[in-house]
Amino acid sequence: MTAPAYTSPARGPGGYLPPAPIQRRWRDAVRIWWREIDKVLLLLIALLMAFGTIAVAAASPASADQLSTSKVTLDEFMFFKRHIIFQLMGLSLMIGLSFLSRDSARRLGILVGAVMLALLFVVPFIGEEKNGARRWINVGMSLQPSEFLKPGFAIICAWILSWRLRDPGLPVLWYVSGLTGLIAGLLMLQPNLGEAILFGGIWLVLVLLAGMPWQRLAALGGIGVGGLVLAYLFYDNARHRIDGFLGGGTAFDQVDLAQRTITAGGWTGTGLWLGMRKMNLPEAHTDYIFSVIGEEFGLLTCAVVVLLYGALVLRALLRLVGEDNLFALLAAAGLITQFGGQAFINILVNLKLFPSKGMTLPLISYGGSSTLAVCFTLGLLLAITRRNPFLAREGGGLRELIERKDTPA
Repeated sequence: MTAPAYTSPARGPGGYLPPAPIQRRWRDAVRIWWREIDKVLLLLIALLMAFGTIAVAAASPASADQLSTSKVTLDEFMFFKRHIIFQLMGLSLMIGLSFLSRDSARRLGILVGAVMLALLFVVPFIGEEKNGARRWINVGMSLQPSEFLKPGFAIICAWILSWRLRDPGLPVLWYVSGLTGLIAGLLMLQPNLGEAILFGGIWLVLVLLAGMPWQRLAALGGIGVGGLVLAYLFYDNARHRIDGFLGGGTAFDQVDLAQRTITAGGWTGTGLWLGMRKMNLPEAHTDYIFSVIGEEFGLLTCAVVVLLYGALVLRALLRLVGEDNLFALLAAAGLITQFGGQAFINILVNLKLFPSKGMTLPLISYGGSSTLAVCFTLGLLLAITRRNPFLAREGGGLRELIERKDTPA
């Protein structure tokens, strides 16, 4: 009986076995993700989302009552139930995006930004009108292109500004400034002055971090101030909001109602579902949910919410201190500026310290496309700030950018 013949596997040139491709299992991918993700940032996001669930539950009866008619009575927890669905969708989107590499996050951000910019051109013609503004497109749900354009804008601007590493002579400042001006003009057509100001804030942070000289900043700042003056003189939406804010408003203005609501609960609040002022507050579940928090949970709880937002922004910035990749630094800074800027503008409006802007409170307010857009933003931020803890950083990161001398942009 002969022994069975065994054939050796085919060998490559030189008699060596060709390298076999290594296929990582999904468990390995999860382990790598968990090792590289910023767990503190993830925890702060989860805390704000959890608090948002409670806040929408508190505000839902007030909004359902205001939107009910003699023919249709809305379920008082309709917005709460929908919010849970959108939060689960947003959380899944955020976690999924956080698995992306930096290059993939950059490509996705540029693609989404380009698509949303194209949609912004058609919103004034085919968009849905709500409360005198045309900002939404119906795609089975109300989609606000400007919400998804904000993270895409931050990524695109960071990408363009990082070109100067390859060619310092490129006029990248004028590229991003022109893009910002175009977007601001399209937003003014909706009208949406608040979002235009927020885009300007993102632009300002990015060009400062990219090393724009103060002389150019002053010149562009003068142009911006001139634009605001022209907006006040010839743009009714801006003039009415500014006049209402400076004039102190009346007892029937939304901002005045919000300020009365937020102080009605005192330091500790009336308790969940026991607030009465919220029943007369328009948009209690979206733009003015911070006032509902103040009435039902108290000013001390409002202070905790502000601290959570501040901690999240500070944590993201600290993550960039040792970053040695210019695109990653600028993109993450732009994304956290967008998130933090929107949060604090909303809070200031509720405190009657800023004109009404129609912005939601990220991660807390009820919203369909706005919730998904915020989670999209944070998913990109988590992906870009992922870091292998075993790799040493060579650059000085954010500290070096802040301390270096100005160079032409």
